Amino acid sequence: MSQTFYDLSAMNNAGKTVSMKDFADKAVIVVNTASKCGFTPQYTGLQKLHETYADKGLVILGFPCDQFAHQEPGTDAEIAEFCSVNFGVTFPLMAKVEVNGKNTHPVFEWLKDQAPGAIGKTVKWNFTKFLVSPDGKKVERFAPDFPPEKMESAIQKALGL
Repeated sequence: MSQTFYDLSAMNNAGKTVSMKDFADKAVIVVNTASKCGFTPQYTGLQKLHETYADKGLVILGFPCDQFAHQEPGTDAEIAEFCSVNFGVTFPLMAKVEVNGKNTHPVFEWLKDQAPGAIGKTVKWNFTKFLVSPDGKKVERFAPDFPPEKMESAIQKALGL
């Protein structure tokens, strides 16, 4: 098991491996996303947080996932286009992953171990959000129905603002 978030890596939606070390000393929101979900409009709030706090040390990483009611059926390229065209997303999107089950991506294994949810070490639905502290050790979890805009105080605290 990785000691910190920065020991992990993931593939971005262009097929390039990204080390989480690239985000050392930044607060990172990791969110499992889907294009055909009732929570999909949260992309707007996530993008606004990105625009407001990126230059203050916040990184948002969207991880598309098709494990919940087949709500993310597209390819990585289709997902990126959808997010850009419909929500103006400019924060990094990763390659599609699984967040539960035997093929759970290591990033989500680590996050779920650090911050179990109400139903244990599983992701309940699309748009579960994890806020990783700048030291890469502490994680705060936010439910799918928790609007990104309401994360501002936690983000400010993590960034020391």
